[in-house]
Amino acid sequence: MENYHWKLLGVAMAVVCSALVHAADVFPRLSDRDAEQERLTFQSGGPWSPRVNLNADAALVYGIGRIMPQRMENWRSHGYRVHLMTGVAWGSYQDYVHGQWNGRKHEDEEQTNSAGAPRAHGRDVYYMSPGDDYGKYLCEGVKRALDTGALAVVLEEPEFWVETGWEENFKRQWKAYYHDDWQAPDSSPDAQYRASKLKYFLYRRALSVVFDFVHQYAKEHGREIRCYVATHSLINYAQWRIVSPESSLLQVGCDGYIAQVWTGTARTPNAYEGERRERTFDTAFLEYGAMQNLVRASGRRVWYLNDPVEDNPRHTWTDYRQNWESTLTASLLQPEVWRYEIMPWPQRIFMGRYASATQPSRRVPMPKDYETELQAVISAMGDMDQPPEATRWQACGTQGVGVLVSDTLMFQRAGPGASDLHMGHFFGLAMPLLKAGVPVEPVQMENIASAGFLDRYKLLLLTYQGQKPPAPRVHEALAAWVKRGGALLVIDDDQDPFNAVQEWWNAAPMAYKTPREHLFEKLGLAAEARGVNRVGKGVVLFETDSPTAMANRKGGADRVRALAHQAADAVGLEWKQSAALVLRRGPYVVAAGIEQAADATLASLRGRFIPLFDASLPVVTDYELLPGKRALLVDLDAMPKDHEGVVAAACRVRGENFSSGAVRFKADGVDGSDAVVCVALNAKPRQVLIDGKPVDSDYASGILRLRFVNSVEPRNVEIDR
Repeated sequence: MENYHWKLLGVAMAVVCSALVHAADVFPRLSDRDAEQERLTFQSGGPWSPRVNLNADAALVYGIGRIMPQRMENWRSHGYRVHLMTGVAWGSYQDYVHGQWNGRKHEDEEQTNSAGAPRAHGRDVYYMSPGDDYGKYLCEGVKRALDTGALAVVLEEPEFWVETGWEENFKRQWKAYYHDDWQAPDSSPDAQYRASKLKYFLYRRALSVVFDFVHQYAKEHGREIRCYVATHSLINYAQWRIVSPESSLLQVGCDGYIAQVWTGTARTPNAYEGERRERTFDTAFLEYGAMQNLVRASGRRVWYLNDPVEDNPRHTWTDYRQNWESTLTASLLQPEVWRYEIMPWPQRIFMGRYASATQPSRRVPMPKDYETELQAVISAMGDMDQPPEATRWQACGTQGVGVLVSDTLMFQRAGPGASDLHMGHFFGLAMPLLKAGVPVEPVQMENIASAGFLDRYKLLLLTYQGQKPPAPRVHEALAAWVKRGGALLVIDDDQDPFNAVQEWWNAAPMAYKTPREHLFEKLGLAAEARGVNRVGKGVVLFETDSPTAMANRKGGADRVRALAHQAADAVGLEWKQSAALVLRRGPYVVAAGIEQAADATLASLRGRFIPLFDASLPVVTDYELLPGKRALLVDLDAMPKDHEGVVAAACRVRGENFSSGAVRFKADGVDGSDAVVCVALNAKPRQVLIDGKPVDSDYASGILRLRFVNSVEPRNVEIDR
């Protein structure tokens, strides 16, 4: 698409969306958010302080130790709703491990590798191989939080490392689960697959014990107490060689997820066109999409985590900021989600010291402009629940496209014949589409039999390299979807050693060499049916190649795109490519210029915008989406012509009141940070006061911009008109 087309598209979309926004009365509502909706949360292991005076609704108080009730009360006293959050795979649980809890040591429940070394998570803290008593132990700490009034329980990171499984508890659990003797997980593909299935089961069981307890407690006390799991995405767990009960959590009493996607996960390198490197935005986009896909069929809640720094303390503030902008943009490009965990560990952000970009040997506090930018973005994040008619893609490639994934991606990550270390079997299919501007979604196989789950998709890509179908119903649902008019692109060379593991497709009476053969039988196709095959109203296109090999060779991405284009054409789905992803969410525009884009045409946005990634919150009229450019914009032209009010704020705004003579509101924020507030006004005001004194301000393009220092005590802002 040429640049002038982008200009015309921008003007047309501004007109259409302006009408929609006006009709739906949708414009920034940055004042007096309903805290009970719990749109914005954060987790903290420390106490409140003026430097972590956050514009959020709920504090996730971390840990079940003895002083946890006091920490909960501390956050509650500063106006936050309080949840409990604690690790489920690890924590300060030495009293359980060393025998003080019930008089019996549980050191043989430490996840242990083949060399006999336990997997540590700090000093004398280890990842647990949950035994029969482990869930009961966690319940005691959880009860202390419930007795203190916790409104929800969040269990974090149920993680079992692929490299472990040699601990004595695991051997006992193997015997109880499989009714035969333990096998070393690295002894064969089948042993590895079975070990991973057991690891998956053990954490699902531990979570179930705790959630059952919470639900019974809530029933007995006449309270509503929700249960959530904070978990990395399936994509990342498979990358990092961890097993976790991802999709099955909704079956054991989980009310939703916190999608733990951040710089640390998303910067994990992957291969594209034979080049392996970090692709933070692309990976984050796929990770967030995978997490939304888990809950879409259920209607359960999901929060998207962002982290303005990350666990690795050796990067510069510039690195953290650029990567945070990439992950944040990726999260906002998921239009169905409007709840966010705005940060973990706020103390390490606002009170931490990290390397300076100009002097990496120096450790410096958070830059003042980053403090301002972060608070302006948080205010906007609390305003992302826009009605469907005000949310639409302004620029993207073909919609309705997905790549099928299963929790079994985690089951083939070690042992003989392990899947590709860099997940080429997944990224080799997904990345070529995303680089074409296609908002591709990872589609969870475990959910596809749910009524209507596949209706949003017109084209699906599938390989059984690196993963396997969890049950025959997956193929039954896929076959029915194709017959209704879907296009299924299968790319597989059938060479995966894990095709021969002891599973349903080769268990009597079935005797298929590969699970793909069973799928093709359900589709009414011969196993060798290469090329385009008509199936009912839809098509199946089968290419005998390796997605991993395609990810690692030049031209592999073009081949995937050509096949996807061919499959789309076969069912009348228009194939489109784009150099950018641009999503309108009411008055907000979320945009990302794609690096290594398949379409080299640059995107341009025209209008009047306030870019929230610029701490000065200026009004700009042109915005070029160069490759790698990320943007969160307030679109002033998308608001009703006569709209007045706060449209952007690097602080928390409360009690906004407009009259013919004055505008008044209160503002507070992270103590000592620089606040900037943009107020839409039809005319320049006579004077602007904060706490009765003149304040630094300017007026241009219909926007009054105020600048002052944030404080914990609300500051009184008065604008005389």
